[in-house]
Amino acid sequence: MDWLRRPAGPGARRPAASPSAPPAAGALPTVTVAGRDLPVEVRRLRQARRMTLRLAPDGSAARISIPPHARLGDALAFVRDRHDWLAAQLVRIPAAIMLAPGTVLPFRGDSLTIAWDTAHPRKPVVDDGALLVGGPAEQLPGRVRRWLAAEALRLCTEDLADYCARAGQPVPPLGLSNARRRWGSCAADGTIRINWRLVMAPDFVRRSVVAHEVAHLVHFDHSPAFHALLDQLFEGSVVSANRWLKNEGRGLYSLA
Repeated sequence: MDWLRRPAGPGARRPAASPSAPPAAGALPTVTVAGRDLPVEVRRLRQARRMTLRLAPDGSAARISIPPHARLGDALAFVRDRHDWLAAQLVRIPAAIMLAPGTVLPFRGDSLTIAWDTAHPRKPVVDDGALLVGGPAEQLPGRVRRWLAAEALRLCTEDLADYCARAGQPVPPLGLSNARRRWGSCAADGTIRINWRLVMAPDFVRRSVVAHEVAHLVHFDHSPAFHALLDQLFEGSVVSANRWLKNEGRGLYSLA
């Protein structure tokens, strides 16, 4: 791992984003950005032609994809050189949402204000812009999270049935995920998983992800045929949905 210890050469542009001490075996390398050690996740992708850098939605790591032949040392230098970009992205991460009475919670592209009272039902109920929640106060966070997951499963189940009917496909098993890299996935056996956090996004965004995975039931790739089918299945603008996720998706991770 001497590539982690090698100091930056004269051409290095951002010495401020220097690597920390060499990691233990199996640990991720890190770079220092804005006073914090940021783990660097390096992925070699067979189809990659250049290095691409992203920040994890929750700001927990810098993620760099590199071509198979690229050197790990060059990948870390690439991350260091983009210190200012990473620092700016970290600043943009929304503050964490604490589930408590009065909290404004994103839901289906709108917002609900958590209204807790022992007189309210234990199962959360939506009522004119408020989420009525009863039961013991200390159980409120778990109760709201479970309600969000149940709503996500209900909505995605409806979406899946709709798009499978349009695609002429049987409805496959559906599960929820809390993935940090993907909003949805389609396994080789047809099982589809959708990130539960999409219940907080506008409906058209969530539905675009479900439609995307249903298209994979027919075309297990991203070929022109896949994109043509996706455009046929999804009633909205795929470009607009993807743009929303790119610009706003990080905010969906504000809720721990």
